Amino acid sequence: MIPSVLPTYSRAPLSFVKGEGAWLIEQDGRRFLDLGAGIAVNALGHAHPALVSALTEQAGKLWHTSNLYQIPQQQALADKLVALSFADTVFFTNSGTESCELAVKMARKYFYDKGQPDRVEIITFSGSFHGRSSAGIAAAGSEKMTKGFGPLLPGFVHLEFGDHDALTAAITDTTAAILIEPVQGEGGIRPVPDQCLKGLRDLCDEHGILLIMDEVQCGVGRTGKLFAHEWSGIAPDIMMVAKGIGGGFPLGAVLATEDAASGMTAGTHGSTYGGNPLGCAVGNAVIDIIGTPEFLAEVNRKAGLIRQKLEGLVANHPDIFESVRGSGLMLGLKCKATNSDVVSAGYAHEVITVPAADNVIRLLPPLNITDEEIAEAISRLDQAAGSLKSA
Repeated sequence: MIPSVLPTYSRAPLSFVKGEGAWLIEQDGRRFLDLGAGIAVNALGHAHPALVSALTEQAGKLWHTSNLYQIPQQQALADKLVALSFADTVFFTNSGTESCELAVKMARKYFYDKGQPDRVEIITFSGSFHGRSSAGIAAAGSEKMTKGFGPLLPGFVHLEFGDHDALTAAITDTTAAILIEPVQGEGGIRPVPDQCLKGLRDLCDEHGILLIMDEVQCGVGRTGKLFAHEWSGIAPDIMMVAKGIGGGFPLGAVLATEDAASGMTAGTHGSTYGGNPLGCAVGNAVIDIIGTPEFLAEVNRKAGLIRQKLEGLVANHPDIFESVRGSGLMLGLKCKATNSDVVSAGYAHEVITVPAADNVIRLLPPLNITDEEIAEAISRLDQAAGSLKSA
């Protein structure tokens, strides 16, 4: 008999009932150090006082009105994001998947309104992940996500990650945009080098096409800048955001320049829940904390600390780990042992990591994790690796 919850997930045998900062408490009382943060969602950890306060205060006033009316909390958050980024305008969604849908529509509508309706193709890369919607799986193109769900949404051109010659050759008169994650998350924590992002920007400018950044996982302070592309000194035309922006409350956004968004006029897109008072109240609290230079400087300091300790961990367990990769507090351990075994060993030692492609485990801790918690995390990972070695 099918379970009452549709069985599309392979779940760990853990049931968490409470969270405190970087810690999750299982219903049996065990305390787990959370280096997954709900897959980079709980950017400020669990039950952060400022977020709890923002949510409860707003919950006592107004939850939802729909986008038929002005939403002051939404306007405030949009103003902050515009002030802190390349963007001129913001549309709020509930998730990264919804942000992908709008980004695709926005790019195609842009060229339609420019009198180039055949310019619909979007170039994407192997190892990418852009959500589980019809557009998202068609964009990524991997068999793992697309098998059995055809016919797929057309208009995506899939290239190998890092193949510069193929990229140049793939641009035609029907190309609308290039869609890329500055740091691939699901693909195994693979950063795109700064010079490559600069090259993409130049290529888009040369051919008059749009550059779309998917910062759903790597954005909102995760790499030590508010948005990961900032390290390269370039800006996209359109950017997808979600996960960390809500700190655990479902919230996403698409940020765009005025030009890139010019086709999205009244009636061309909408969302019943997107940008509602509850979500934006929390989003404002998140950005007020993470969007400061002082906070981001601390992310970078802690990133250096944990990276150094992880390099030592790899050196101490060369039969378990191969290397450290990533940026900021979006880090990956490339494994020699099977990554799912490493994750399971972590559960046994009450530390949470997240598997990814290329036999990598992801470390995506809360951005406000303490130095002491970093040291404890490394200790528990060391014990987990030791248990695999002796098994």
